[in-house]
Amino acid sequence: MLRSLNSLIGSTIHAEDGNLGHVHDFLFDDRGWTVRYLVVETGSWFSSRQVLVAPAAAGQPDWDKRALPVSLTMDQIRNSPDVDTAKPVSRQEEIAVAEYYGWPAYWSMEPPLVPVFATTQTAVMEEDTHLRSSRDIVSYQVKAADGELGQIDDLIMEDTNWFVRYVVARTGSWMSGQKVLLSTRWVDTISWADRQVVLAQAHDDL
Repeated sequence: MLRSLNSLIGSTIHAEDGNLGHVHDFLFDDRGWTVRYLVVETGSWFSSRQVLVAPAAAGQPDWDKRALPVSLTMDQIRNSPDVDTAKPVSRQEEIAVAEYYGWPAYWSMEPPLVPVFATTQTAVMEEDTHLRSSRDIVSYQVKAADGELGQIDDLIMEDTNWFVRYVVARTGSWMSGQKVLLSTRWVDTISWADRQVVLAQAHDDL
């Protein structure tokens, strides 16, 4: 089923032995448009911590109740590697988290992004992970091949495989604009510096 990522932010995460916290953000790969991690806010208001939880650790969610169980204990989370989620997550941090939990390294199952002869761990660590925040991309401008279209309002994913199927764009003015679904397959480029998503299609082809 298709799910709005905006609507899932704030969902409760249940560890095997207690309430872990809530979903603060989603990190997705901007090449494959797949959610790679949930950013979970743990602890109290005075001592909160943000940690990464891979979909591989997730159980059967109850999206209607905004609840998601994970096969992790509170101690596992407390002792997990530190990740600065305020900055782009590095491949080195991903490796540390994957090794700690025993999660599969999703990037090892994809075509290499470095030359085949560069097989050292250093080369892997220096690779750009292409992880992007779902919260950050909201409000980015959307540009069709023949001009401005609107701005991003939400992302829609398939809850069976965590694939981001659509970008929701709001066209026109904020008060009178319409929302349209744009397939992520139509995205040509993303300029993170300019906060802009460029489509390969023109307005009439959407």
